[in-house]
Amino acid sequence: MTSNIANTSIRGKIIVGRVVSAKMHKTVTVEWERKVLLRKFERFTKKTSKVAAHNPENINAQEGDLVKIGEVRPLSKTKNFMVLEILEKATGN
Repeated sequence: MTSNIANTSIRGKIIVGRVVSAKMHKTVTVEWERKVLLRKFERFTKKTSKVAAHNPENINAQEGDLVKIGEVRPLSKTKNFMVLEILEKATGN
């Protein structure tokens, strides 16, 4: 039986971030840092963004991994992203 999600096209943003939680079934939470301009003070501040992403069984990203995620059609109420590849595995301490 083939998964319908495997044929999903990537559209929209492609983001590189770190997996902060992998406790859900086939889902990971990915966090990345971005810089936002504060116009009043003419400085940048760091903000973090978090999204839930589908974690296919053939990729199986774990907590601490650096991953590339891409925007797809809505897969559930909270999942609009899918893990495309693992760029760097987490080092086990």
